[in-house]
Amino acid sequence: MKPAIVAALLLCLAIAAPAQQNSLTGKWTATVDFFGLPLYWQMELQQQDDKLTVKFSGDKGEGTTSDGKIHFLAADKVGGSEELNATLVDGKIVGQVIWRDGGDPEHKPYIRNFVAVRTPERPSTPPQTHQFEPTVFRKQFSSLYDPVLTINPGDTLHTTTVDAGGADAKGQQRSLGGNPQTGPFYITSAMPGDTLVVHVVQLKLNRDYAISDDGIVPRGMDDQLAVRMKDAAKPTRWHLDLDKGLASPVDPGPHMKNYSVPVRPMLGCMAVAAPPSSAAPNTGDNGPYGGNMDFNEIVEGATVYLPVAVPGALLYFGDAHALQGDGETTGDALETSMDVTVTVDVIPGKRTPAPRVENATHIMALAYAGSLDDAIKKANANMAAWLSEQYQLTPHELGMLLGTAAEYRISEIADRNAGVVLKISKKRLESLTR
Repeated sequence: MKPAIVAALLLCLAIAAPAQQNSLTGKWTATVDFFGLPLYWQMELQQQDDKLTVKFSGDKGEGTTSDGKIHFLAADKVGGSEELNATLVDGKIVGQVIWRDGGDPEHKPYIRNFVAVRTPERPSTPPQTHQFEPTVFRKQFSSLYDPVLTINPGDTLHTTTVDAGGADAKGQQRSLGGNPQTGPFYITSAMPGDTLVVHVVQLKLNRDYAISDDGIVPRGMDDQLAVRMKDAAKPTRWHLDLDKGLASPVDPGPHMKNYSVPVRPMLGCMAVAAPPSSAAPNTGDNGPYGGNMDFNEIVEGATVYLPVAVPGALLYFGDAHALQGDGETTGDALETSMDVTVTVDVIPGKRTPAPRVENATHIMALAYAGSLDDAIKKANANMAAWLSEQYQLTPHELGMLLGTAAEYRISEIADRNAGVVLKISKKRLESLTR
């Protein structure tokens, strides 16, 4: 783990209640060393005298503690187990975990070192507003970058982005192109197993032009259309009338001389860091962590839910668009720079399986896959999990609801993964019993 992240995490631990120092009871986050890469497992302990009741990475077990020594065994439902031998050192649990995979017929043990610290509580300080001026922009949604700023749940952040090509509000080149990101921002008390909540408060255009293309991406064309479009896919420039809120092509074709369209500022990218145990995705990619989602309803008033995979979540955003049609069919929307204001929060102990978005009228489950067919399946699974959690719907009820209320949007066809969004109107949910 990077030193700055460790320092931020240890600072959070200072708010732990003094009574906890005399007992192991509470929630802990274990950083387990797997071949030099950290995995983060949640551990919940209940101590009664020298007896322990345990939940370790979701598995239940029992153990004992005496004179700072700790031992327990937790087991899953398919024959796997985690046996822990550790010592309490300066408020941290340090030791080894012997892991046996239930899918391994020989139950060969894997011994790994780990350190567990108390999961930090949500700070009780009043919400603050932070002004942040970025000086460096990142090209990966990585957990290995030092945080640029630490903020608390409930805090508001005001900052800026560069455009997809790396140019800022003055048109100055500040980064290599390819969706450079502002961040990462460390969110106090956000831990693996939680959900990060990002309320998009304001998206404000800060320059009078955008760049784009005039083609159609291969996934959006059949053979005949591809032949017709063979000379397209050239760079285009758009004028942004900031007073009127309109976008117009600077060099329109003969039939678009009077063409203009209302802008709708959006963030093409928003992500939490992927775990270090996986390859850090670049800023053109998307997945369960969010990323280059290119969903044109991540606008002012939207709330984005992302699954936390590393301590502090490490929030990134960028790839601002003045306007984008469904699917980002040109490969580039109206790419520009933007002033961004967001408020962050944390839902502890509940982890959304994939990105979700909510606004005043709809809940929306996002999914990305190599094909639209697979993306639809993942969107259905994401929404089914959401509805089952919120409303405890039976499979019978779930099928009836989706069959009468599902709205599908294609969010992305330009990149490696295709994106599908399943929307449900909140009006359709009003009569459901929670």
